[in-house]
Amino acid sequence: MARPTPSCPAGKPGPAGAVLDIADGVVVLDESFTDNPYPMYELLRARRPVTKVRMGMNPPVWLVTEYDDVRAGLADPRLAKDATKLARILRRAAGIPEDADAFDMGLHDHMLHSDGPEHTRLRKLVSKAFTGRAAALLRPRIEALAAELADAMAARLAAGEPSVDLIEDYAFPLPTTVICEILGVPDDRRAEFGGWSRTMLSTAQPYEKLVATEALEEYLDKLVAGKAADPGTDILSEILAPDEDADRLTHAEATAMASLLLVAGHETTVNLIGSGTLALLRNPEQLTRLRENPELLPGAVEEFLRLESPVTTSTMRFTDEEVTIGGTTIPAGEIVLLAIGSANRDPGRFERPDELDIERSTRGSMAFGHGVHYCLGAALGRIEGEVAFRVLLDRFPRLTLAVDPGELRWHNSILLRGLVALPVGTDG
Repeated sequence: MARPTPSCPAGKPGPAGAVLDIADGVVVLDESFTDNPYPMYELLRARRPVTKVRMGMNPPVWLVTEYDDVRAGLADPRLAKDATKLARILRRAAGIPEDADAFDMGLHDHMLHSDGPEHTRLRKLVSKAFTGRAAALLRPRIEALAAELADAMAARLAAGEPSVDLIEDYAFPLPTTVICEILGVPDDRRAEFGGWSRTMLSTAQPYEKLVATEALEEYLDKLVAGKAADPGTDILSEILAPDEDADRLTHAEATAMASLLLVAGHETTVNLIGSGTLALLRNPEQLTRLRENPELLPGAVEEFLRLESPVTTSTMRFTDEEVTIGGTTIPAGEIVLLAIGSANRDPGRFERPDELDIERSTRGSMAFGHGVHYCLGAALGRIEGEVAFRVLLDRFPRLTLAVDPGELRWHNSILLRGLVALPVGTDG
């Protein structure tokens, strides 16, 4: 039987103290949502599990919050991702006339924004470089990088600095260096990518996003052209090579794919390391348990991913036809976001979902997605996470949070869940 959409008057508090601020039937999400989305997720699951939301100056989109609906939506072909159609819908939402110049998806025109045979083709051409075996071969390099970064932090603390920023000094440079080495990006350009990618994925003003996108596109255009003309031993060069059927990525496809791999290849792992460390520091009994039983680390990484899903909502999908989700009918041509962070804290799926439990079964967690768009870099992300936490726990046996938890801030993004900074120190 279809679930009716529960009514909820504007301004009425929810079960965790959140308030549904509704304008014209659209739930308004402010910066308090990005600091802590879980009270709102709880409220929406209880009262409006499928509803329109707006954040910042962006047009309204449909947000789906219950576990079963999110999982089904991630595998539903009616929630499409075709770049051309998506561009048309975005143009309409932005009020751009139909007869205006064509909207160029540019760096967004990759396999994450494709469906059916085209998605299969693009994924096949890239996946050869991201197998579990290929990721495992990178472990020694990841271990060396993590040890180098941890040693540098330890030296600064030993020299008398009261704290270091775990994000800037460890969580960010580790996966950024790895993915830049994979793509053959030189050292002197790596810091720029963090700023570009975060601006592109944030709720920044459209002009700021455009500037960041154009800067990244200009650089990647030259990088791809250089690798095509003079291939190296990096994975980008491997991706550009033709497959056994002589099929290969076009220059535009390769540039967009490099952007996807670059952004997705570091941003999510930065968030995993930062939020996972914070969770341990706020749960000392779990931290002690993990120190005493390091064999629990792989499962702990899965729990960090569930508790604070680095990708808190899916990338944009749109209804290719009228679709009914959770009893709510969404017309054709509407943007839909699937709230992975909400689904992974749905008490209908996970007991005590807001608690950290490094020994829980995380079976069914959707931190890496579900369906045909399941994260291509999941194996690499897991290895980076395991190595990062193992080195961190071994190198800093008395790690402490250097600020009050209430002072911590999270990136202003409806897509990603990650700390801006995480000051840490040692108590001896």
